[in-house]
Amino acid sequence: MTEQDLIKLARENVEAYNTGDWQRLKASLASDVVYDEVGSQRRMQGADQLVEAYKGWKQALPDGKGTIKNAFASGNSVAIELTWTGTQSGPLVGPGGTIPPSGKSMSLPGVQVITFQGDKIKELHQYFDLMTLLQQIGAAPQ
Repeated sequence: MTEQDLIKLARENVEAYNTGDWQRLKASLASDVVYDEVGSQRRMQGADQLVEAYKGWKQALPDGKGTIKNAFASGNSVAIELTWTGTQSGPLVGPGGTIPPSGKSMSLPGVQVITFQGDKIKELHQYFDLMTLLQQIGAAPQ
């Protein structure tokens, strides 16, 4: 696969989240994919676990979406810079408990570093500022 092909696959993964197409999302993942959500300190392994994590974000932010600003590839790795937006109209379940819906919107920059094995995502490291997210939805002081 070319680096441009891998960037296209990374973009498709974000689009599958945006539309809530969980089958499409899972099809892009290696069965033993490693997901490292650095902002929340969640780390999991397996396609089913990653899909469930994404479903949790979509439950909390039903209109949530990622908009890719830049994408870079080298070898079998892709880095995408994106902005996550949405309104927290559902419960946000995290390691510290559940945050009830606030009705507040958030806009948060983030980066994903994705390693591919063939055309499947083998590792996905998600970077975002959790404190900024919590402040925007009213769950932490400004």
